[in-house]
Amino acid sequence: MLEIIRERAQGLIVKIILGLITIPFALWGVDSYIRGGDKVDIIAKVDGQNITRQEFSRTLKEQQDRMRGAMGERFDPTILDRPEVRQSVLDGLVQQHLLVLEANRVGINLPDTLLASIIAEIPEFQQDGRFSQARYESMIRAQDMTPAVFENRLRQNLVIQQLFEGLSHGVAVPRSSEEMVARLAEQQREISQAMLTPEQYMIQLKVDPADVKAYYDKHREEFLVPEQARLDYVVLSADELQQQMVVSDEEVKKYYDEHSAQYNEPEQRRASHILIAERAQAEQVLKEIKQNPAKFEDLAKQYSKDPGSATKGGDLGFFARGAMVKPFEDAVFGMKGGEISGLVQSDFGFHIIKLTAIRQGGARSLDVVRGEIAQELKKQKAVKKFAELAETFSNTVYEQPDSLNPVAEALKLKIQSSPWISKKGADMALLNHPKLLQAVFSEDALKLKRNTEAVEVAPNTLVAAHVAEYKAASYKPFEELSTELSKRLLREQGNAMAVKQGKDALASLQKGGAVADLKWGAPILINRENASSMGKDALNQIFRADAGKLPAYTGIENPKGGYTLIKVSKVVEPGAIDPAKKKAYANQLRQALAQEYSSAYLASLKQKADISIKKEKLEKVEH
Repeated sequence: MLEIIRERAQGLIVKIILGLITIPFALWGVDSYIRGGDKVDIIAKVDGQNITRQEFSRTLKEQQDRMRGAMGERFDPTILDRPEVRQSVLDGLVQQHLLVLEANRVGINLPDTLLASIIAEIPEFQQDGRFSQARYESMIRAQDMTPAVFENRLRQNLVIQQLFEGLSHGVAVPRSSEEMVARLAEQQREISQAMLTPEQYMIQLKVDPADVKAYYDKHREEFLVPEQARLDYVVLSADELQQQMVVSDEEVKKYYDEHSAQYNEPEQRRASHILIAERAQAEQVLKEIKQNPAKFEDLAKQYSKDPGSATKGGDLGFFARGAMVKPFEDAVFGMKGGEISGLVQSDFGFHIIKLTAIRQGGARSLDVVRGEIAQELKKQKAVKKFAELAETFSNTVYEQPDSLNPVAEALKLKIQSSPWISKKGADMALLNHPKLLQAVFSEDALKLKRNTEAVEVAPNTLVAAHVAEYKAASYKPFEELSTELSKRLLREQGNAMAVKQGKDALASLQKGGAVADLKWGAPILINRENASSMGKDALNQIFRADAGKLPAYTGIENPKGGYTLIKVSKVVEPGAIDPAKKKAYANQLRQALAQEYSSAYLASLKQKADISIKKEKLEKVEH
């Protein structure tokens, strides 16, 4: 049912808006693929579809922005210059084009009416409980996109989701496998641990000062402090200007009258449904509902095959015409409040529909939308004012390059100060733009003490900076680091000894030998759920240990140093397993198989496709 798309779209769209998109095939740059009209260099072709220099560069830029946001000062922008990273980005674009082409080939599409309905229902785009076009456009612009670009990206993501969900729905797991997986998952093992730590061996060791100095010389680049600058800067922003804008009641009324169609809401209806694949079963359920209409919600939870609404008693929420498939829509909009339909057949199966509410359409009054219109008019005025002042801003910082005072005085802007920043970026979003950072660390700014040019760091936001202080790149001196490095070397040597002793002890134990001085901890009973603190690798080792002859021994290097020996002394098989748990384990197995099928499917698409890549252009692309 399209309700599944609607619900998943709402979660997806919020992630896009917040810059937190996590689905596996996010279509960065898909708008240029859809348009296909830009006369730019071609880097690759996928079954005749072009991947352009522009698309690749934009994807690199967006990847850079995401990495910088996640890593802050630790982010090194030069990582995107690495050939393997560039190739990975291109591989992602190839994959996206393949999936879009395949979705089109098999006829998966998302009607404009449904896409509009999905977007209109997103709370982030609503004001006073209703969709706000102004809020929608504002939030999209804040992500440096146009509505057309955003809608194309959302559409492509949703059809690709449907493509892969079609695969996952076909995954079947034999009951014997379900039972085996559940029993393995519920099995418990009694274990004891013996820890060998670096500290146990460090007291036996000494570090030669010459080795410490050699380590410093070999790893000198690790101790490089990059060049840094502290800035004075000014910002010209439409957002700031908006706070200064004044809108009269007459202007609000005029806008309302000129855009009256925008505030006309279509009639919406709220319905619940039960979706059943087989007619015979649907008729039986319908008969039961007619005998007792109050059981509708319970029967929806029990029988409906629409997972998006079944858990909610079949509730689909409010929707307007054009949001649902035609047979379903015709039935809903032909019913009276509280009425329950007969069987309604669609491509998805047989529906039993209950009309639960009607929201009459009509125009929203001026009083209701007054605040929304005022904000929109202020924004429009601010953008216009920004456009008027932008040239003055840019010219003044360029023509009077020795100070930011002239532009600050001319436009009544505040000169702000930054903390120390490096070429790798700043924690402040305004100063984190690659072009601005490049200008800050240029010869003009550092040696000639000139203002940077005005840089558009975000839509309708200009920043110009002046270097107030500068620190050249330098290495931390050996004298400052010698004590720390001595401890580091001592621990590395202690860790190497602990790991060696641990592996030797494990080999002896597995052969039936004894190992002196091992201090085993108290035995504990664990399963796969209650031992997450041990770490995934240790847990896997414990449950892979051969339990045919007990005690069994295994061991693992610790991520934080040292070695852990593990003794498995008892295996406790589960009794009767709760059906809900068994079902959850079976679902996990199906998801794992679905992922494998999806990977194989994608590999087969790639194998059959005609893909050509111009390696020389990939290497030369700037981001």
